[in-house]
Amino acid sequence: MELSSDFTRRYEKLPVSVFSDANDASKLVADKILLTIRDKAHLGQKCVLGLSASSACAQVYDELVKACKDGQISFKNVVVFSLDEFYPLGRNEVQSHYRFLKEYLFDNIDILPENIHCFDSSIDEGKVRDYCEEYERYIRKAGGIDVMLLSNMGFNEPGSHMNSHTRPITLNYSSRVNASSDFFGVEYVPFHALTMGIDTILSSRKIFYLAWGEGKAASIRAMVEGEITDRQPSSFLQNHKDVEIYIDEAASAELTRVKSPWMTGDCEWTDPLIRKAVFWLCSKLDKPILKLTERDYNDNGMSDLITRKGPASDLNIKIFNDLQHTISGWPGGKPNADDSTRPERALPYPKRVVVFSPHPDDDVISMGGTVARLSTQGHIVNMAYETSGNIAVFDHDVIRFLDFLLEATKLYGGDIKSVEAIYAKVSKELKDKHPGDPDSKDILELKAAIRRGEATSACRYLGIPDERVHFLNLPFYETGGIKKKPLGKKDIAIVKALLEDVKPHQIFAAGDLSDPHGTHRVALLAVLGALAELKKEKAPWLKDCRVWLYRGAWQEWDVAEANMAVPLSPEEVNIKREAIFRHQSQKDRPRFPGSDAREFWLRAEERNHHTAELFDKLGMAEYQAIELFVKYNF
Repeated sequence: MELSSDFTRRYEKLPVSVFSDANDASKLVADKILLTIRDKAHLGQKCVLGLSASSACAQVYDELVKACKDGQISFKNVVVFSLDEFYPLGRNEVQSHYRFLKEYLFDNIDILPENIHCFDSSIDEGKVRDYCEEYERYIRKAGGIDVMLLSNMGFNEPGSHMNSHTRPITLNYSSRVNASSDFFGVEYVPFHALTMGIDTILSSRKIFYLAWGEGKAASIRAMVEGEITDRQPSSFLQNHKDVEIYIDEAASAELTRVKSPWMTGDCEWTDPLIRKAVFWLCSKLDKPILKLTERDYNDNGMSDLITRKGPASDLNIKIFNDLQHTISGWPGGKPNADDSTRPERALPYPKRVVVFSPHPDDDVISMGGTVARLSTQGHIVNMAYETSGNIAVFDHDVIRFLDFLLEATKLYGGDIKSVEAIYAKVSKELKDKHPGDPDSKDILELKAAIRRGEATSACRYLGIPDERVHFLNLPFYETGGIKKKPLGKKDIAIVKALLEDVKPHQIFAAGDLSDPHGTHRVALLAVLGALAELKKEKAPWLKDCRVWLYRGAWQEWDVAEANMAVPLSPEEVNIKREAIFRHQSQKDRPRFPGSDAREFWLRAEERNHHTAELFDKLGMAEYQAIELFVKYNF
């Protein structure tokens, strides 16, 4: 369902549709592409598509494939051109954009092989420029691109000219870091790429641009509301006469109509929006809540708020109290205490708690201090690791653990020949493996064992016994590569079985959607899918269960969104740090850092400290750090 109206878009220079569900948006875009294909076929013409090999477009490709398999459409009149490709890179490599499109689309529709045009990234270096010029000629010969499907501007780096055409380009470091997840390390990412140019893209007759997740929010605002500049190549889309932007609510967070809707015209002053507006004003004026004046509101376009909900003094006190009541050192509820103004109820005590962690370290990175509090305050905490996280272990860590196994076998006795054989076999596999290739099943199991050991160690440190540490190994993740399976019934069934066994009073789950691989998004859907089934079945324990969402190493909740804030003392910050350090394979240099080069423990500490500073500036007590949670109503 599209969630916007025209009067809110005064700052937007491109048409943007915001959806609550990326699936709905993807289906709509697919339907529009299918309509163009049919119209062209009716006229006896070819339909030329420009396609991006991006996970953001994968659901669109799924819909196109479904339409073809259901006999609704034929792709025999379709000609495709890929947007970009790393250079050099073989077409069969797992990171190849050709391979992505082949597996997601080409292999599953009746498109003619001669109508598929994807970059050949094995072309000799001396012939690359001629090859790119020829690529442009092929596009013109086909009649130009009818529909371009984008989730980025290809490999057009900042500084790319609006008149640029298909060409080789040198990737900047941030682009290579962003791609490092796909290549199992930035050191394996090619330094160059082939890409359609800005002018090539803008020459398309129709452009669809897709973006999902809060990690895209800042770039969406720059593209849609910012000035046209080569520092933000996507802003050149403002010059196109027929472009449509499709994003989800998370990606819309920085748009003016979402971040500060009172600046776009009349708005409905709900309690969450009032809190958001007051915090925005505090930040703008660098004032605490209780020092805001009537004039502050009036001078900053918020006179309507004071007229409807004022006076300012009363409004300030209400918002101050609301924020103060989110702060609790008892995340499981304080027994034998008045809980009327606390985020969590006092009873039952102790509570049965399940903390879902997408990877084996997200729990301690995101809410390690809160887990420590829950444990020391006597609650029955269960840790549920949804995936093994095995692809995030470096090869040298496998050898390090095998070295230990070999030495331990010599020291304490055992079948030394068997251990030596395992050591030799694994060493050879790792030596023969091409950088960026997925691991064998045996090595993946070893890497999973490493991460299980680390997670168990962290849990023991936090006082959680081994029998309450659960490794779910959801099937969607266990592919051995970056590309994962769709969430399936088996995934949801595994989560559901754990919940039925524990019957928790509290559930904590990762609510951030910006991790490099999208695992957090799928892991959350698994939990929500299980809860939906249990609700439908009217599980009696569910009536007394609350769900809290945390965010991890990639993003933090806006203070205005948070329903519970758990303050941490300097000692508790150290406890959290030590728990993170138990995950040794992720320390010093995580294999998939995303665009942030800081170690996870440092990100967590700086983020939590920054949150505490925000509370302090708003007029709250001064804390060393704060972890935030949003209550999920299901």
